[in-house]
Amino acid sequence: MNTRQAARPGHGPDRWRHRFALFTCAATLFLIFAGGLVTSTGSGLAVPDWPLSFGQFFPEMRGGVFYEHGHRMVAGAVGLLTLALAIWIWRCESRRWVRRLAGAALLTVVAQAVLGGITVLFLLPTAVSTSHAGLANLFFSLTVALAVVTGPWWAAHEAGPRPAEARDSRPPLTGLAATATGAVYLQILLGALMRHTGSGLAIPDFPLAFGGLVPPFDDPQVVIHFAHRVGAVCVSIFVVAVVVRALRHYRGDHDLLLPALVLGALVVMQLTLGAYVIWTFKAVKLTTFHVAGGSATLGTGVWLTLRALRARRATTARLHVGAMATEGRA
Repeated sequence: MNTRQAARPGHGPDRWRHRFALFTCAATLFLIFAGGLVTSTGSGLAVPDWPLSFGQFFPEMRGGVFYEHGHRMVAGAVGLLTLALAIWIWRCESRRWVRRLAGAALLTVVAQAVLGGITVLFLLPTAVSTSHAGLANLFFSLTVALAVVTGPWWAAHEAGPRPAEARDSRPPLTGLAATATGAVYLQILLGALMRHTGSGLAIPDFPLAFGGLVPPFDDPQVVIHFAHRVGAVCVSIFVVAVVVRALRHYRGDHDLLLPALVLGALVVMQLTLGAYVIWTFKAVKLTTFHVAGGSATLGTGVWLTLRALRARRATTARLHVGAMATEGRA
């Protein structure tokens, strides 16, 4: 064992490191909410320069400046939290892949800050603004992953499940959960494109579209808006499939059933919020909660996928050990 490995206490659960990872994850979700407020209030160019605000660290917080500069302050705090978490993990974590995951999170938050600056300096170009939203949710997913893999549940399942679970022949949940999570991420990108092209009310009625099931595709904004609605249907189908499989085959496994049910509840909430966003003509609070709700749905999908993957691999390892023991006795 080399000195670097000896300096690390191992990869068992560290209560405070896990709590700090959870706090960083929660702060990142709040950052996404704050960013949503910037767009919902039309404050994206309330501060025209970057990285300073009107050449100052703390400008007068009035009007749109409150939302834009406030977003920058929250982003700076999240960046510092991510740096602290990465250093903590690098110093104390023996699992190389977890250290790399922390490094990826740190690099992503730095890239996100730079992308946010480019968004302001180039006057909110659609492609950059949409990429900014997409990268924000990728970063949030990384913080969720760090919170999961530093927790006690992950460590407790390292040696494999209980013997009864080792004989489990239930259909796997991992692939289906990962597919649903990917669909949620694509839906978030479509939502960001809709917001940054001003297409949120391109179809002003709901659940119909201009009084019909399919609107006339004579306007690019209508196409973008309708694509987001179709994406919502696709996400719902995948998530319903996840919930049904969890209820059918994992009812007694609360470690997997709980995140599956939370995922289903969040999708129902998102559909409801999406409808009210249209009915209220994009009310600021509802629209912003819809943005943050999309991220929460994505994070829950990551949580479920990682748990399902961990449980499945533990089962496979236990079965392998059992088969080797049987061969040895034979």
